[in-house]
Amino acid sequence: MGDLIQAGPDLLTSNVVPTRYWHALDDSRIQCDVCPRFCKLNEGQRGMCFVRARQNDQVVLTTYGRSSGFCVDPVEKKPLNHFLPGSAVLSFGTAGCNLGCQFCQNWDISKSRETDTLADAASPEIIARAAKELGCESVAFTYNDPTIFIEYAMDTADACREMGIKTVAVTAGYICPEPRQEFYSHIDAANVDLKGFTERFYHKICAGHLAPVLDTLVYLKRQTSVWFEITTLLIPGENDSEAELEEMTQWVVENVGADVPWHFTAFHPDYKMLDTPATSAAILSRARRIATKNGVRYAYTGNVHDQAGGSTYCHACGERLIARDWYVLGEWNLTNGNQCKFCGAVCAGIFQASPGAWGPRRLPVRIRDFASS
Repeated sequence: MGDLIQAGPDLLTSNVVPTRYWHALDDSRIQCDVCPRFCKLNEGQRGMCFVRARQNDQVVLTTYGRSSGFCVDPVEKKPLNHFLPGSAVLSFGTAGCNLGCQFCQNWDISKSRETDTLADAASPEIIARAAKELGCESVAFTYNDPTIFIEYAMDTADACREMGIKTVAVTAGYICPEPRQEFYSHIDAANVDLKGFTERFYHKICAGHLAPVLDTLVYLKRQTSVWFEITTLLIPGENDSEAELEEMTQWVVENVGADVPWHFTAFHPDYKMLDTPATSAAILSRARRIATKNGVRYAYTGNVHDQAGGSTYCHACGERLIARDWYVLGEWNLTNGNQCKFCGAVCAGIFQASPGAWGPRRLPVRIRDFASS
């Protein structure tokens, strides 16, 4: 389920901050309680996530204020289709991850064991200032999972809120209840990876477990006001069977609701699954049909060019509400914020009066340029 890592001298830096989700064990080890991996650490060891470590008889975050890079993206790239469509989001991540997905599409960041990956240094206040000056409506914690750097993420979210900037968590949902409650009290929107719907897949392919992720989805729906959407990367022969898609979509509608948008995205061979074929457009379309049949109101395809699968339709009358061609928005048929102009039915989501105009641009950002602005 993942090896612990011996910490190096880089722990003795200004980027190390104390944390509070841990407890001492009877055998002199300390257990990290942020995620269901429950890493048990001797002095000088890191958890599997790489960024949380035991130092001076406590668990510390070793990468506070350090990032693997910043970029302005369309919010649809997170992907979020019902959260401020067309707006710009300032995206960044750190290093490491608390899962071990063999198919990871960001493995150079999430699996990194080098602090040199963290080239950019930025305080929460600088990030918020950069987002404001760049015209971003939100900041996204992405590329790797914010669960493992929640102290940095929460401080950044607070700094953003002070400047009227929203925050987005792109996450696998693999987090324990107590830190989850605190974390999401700071967050406005999330995209949660539901990677499959069998314990076999989570254990064998992701080095984790399914139940905590389902628990996070239910928690977000029933106990928070966080807007969230779901993504499932479909991998041929692993999590794309008709039976699994039937069971998974039925569970989501029954337990989380029909209004949660769902993105079925295409796998491409990467990391430890180079011999697995890429996902066909037909597989994605089948998943979308199954989801729609089982009551999912907003089912999308992703990582392929599919205008129909990327557009938003009214669940009541079937008319197209938002046209999308990759990350380019076309017709906009919402009125009064979130109502279908054809029949008046409400489209679930957080919308502005008109769509944003960021478009498909990807803008790399030198965050240090905002340090003294």
